[in-house]
Amino acid sequence: MRINIILACTETGDRNYITTKNKRNNPDRIERKKYCPRLKKHTLHRETK
Repeated sequence: MRINIILACTETGDRNYITTKNKRNNPDRIERKKYCPRLKKHTLHRETK
């Protein structure tokens, strides 16, 4: 049930991280605060298709 997802920065649009999630437990899109190398600070990253 675990699928690979890509996390993209909300401010720059860069796709910086690849992670997995359990689709049964988290059916909606996840959001995480992650480090953005272009901005050199932590920003909100959302799951993309």
